[in-house]
Amino acid sequence: EVQLVQSGAELRNPGASAKVSCKALGYIFTSYYIDWVRQAPGQGLEWMGRIDPENNGTKYARNFQDRGTFAADTSTNTAYVELTGLRIEDTAVYCCASRNKSGDYWGQGTQITVSV
Repeated sequence: EVQLVQSGAELRNPGASAKVSCKALGYIFTSYYIDWVRQAPGQGLEWMGRIDPENNGTKYARNFQDRGTFAADTSTNTAYVELTGLRIEDTAVYCCASRNKSGDYWGQGTQITVSV
């Protein structure tokens, strides 16, 4: 069974960093990209970018080129997103996703709250 299991919620102060993990289960991790999206309260889904776990190739949406970093650890089948210089408006649910040959799969989401 394909699953994407994410790390738990985080509370951060403005200016801090947050790192979310996404562990892939049930398929060959290096065979498919991992996409990252987020959804702020009352907003639609925002695509952050993607990573190719096979070669750590990355593509960032313009809004995340300066503050976002994707990584993939093939020894643990885990993808990561780190966001630095957090702002109040970064408060959102962050999700990983993978489009496999058998369908689209999503992590359960990780709430990141940025608050003073």
